[in-house]
Amino acid sequence: MCREADLRRAVLAKNDGAAQALRAELTARGTTVVNLLSSPGSGKTALLERELTLARERGVSVAALTADLATENDATRLARSGVPVQQVLTDGLCHLEAHMLGRYLDGWLPEDTRLLFVENVGNLVCPASYDLGESLRVVLASVTEGEDKPLKYPTAFGPAQLVVITKTDIAEAVGFDEAAFRANVQQVNPGVRILRTSARSLEGTGLLLDHALAIAGGTRAHNPVMCRHAHPHTHEPHHDHTHDHDHGPAQPPETVRGRAGDGPAGSPPTVHPAPAPAGTAGLH
Repeated sequence: MCREADLRRAVLAKNDGAAQALRAELTARGTTVVNLLSSPGSGKTALLERELTLARERGVSVAALTADLATENDATRLARSGVPVQQVLTDGLCHLEAHMLGRYLDGWLPEDTRLLFVENVGNLVCPASYDLGESLRVVLASVTEGEDKPLKYPTAFGPAQLVVITKTDIAEAVGFDEAAFRANVQQVNPGVRILRTSARSLEGTGLLLDHALAIAGGTRAHNPVMCRHAHPHTHEPHHDHTHDHDHGPAQPPETVRGRAGDGPAGSPPTVHPAPAPAGTAGLH
């Protein structure tokens, strides 16, 4: 058991070093990484497609990388937005790691990319431990997942810098207790901002994009109490953003004009297999 714990610490330490280097490299070129974590079926792909489409319409240069164990389904959907999209197939690995992200960005990510959205593998356990060099970590939960999800997965919700409720259009039908959910989020992550969204009704469309652009523009991100990594932009004192879901960021971001994609909407995504890194077997 001790040997396994030591191995896990070594793997995470190596990943942290790679993440810090990647963050510095991308920050130097003006790219902000947004890491999206959620359970399978939370609706993050549908929401991300809306946000990417809106970014293209605004002229904001964005790209997306999506990871799954198998299939290119999510990348195909996201490519309909018309922005550069890359699919990574993890072939059984339950999360992305920083060196994997760096490998697949090399030679693919457009130089003028302002925001890179990373749709992590659908899982609230393994991905929570791995820093990807992001400047904004977002955890999404749908109204169908239950109000106690934040309490069951504190290692995911605790370090989040933004929490997004999805599928709000069916909240009443499934009996979702939003007040209880918000209270549970605040219990594990005091002061974190919570957004309400629905890819179907379009409620909250653009709020995630606006928040990410604000971070890219220099607004400091929420600094969680439970934070494994020292991210840039995370030195903001805690404020109560519990009811911020109807408003944009405190400092509205500037809309950045630049290339919106590599081709017309519907361009096929780039697909790469991602072999499992050495030394991580049994750590998932």
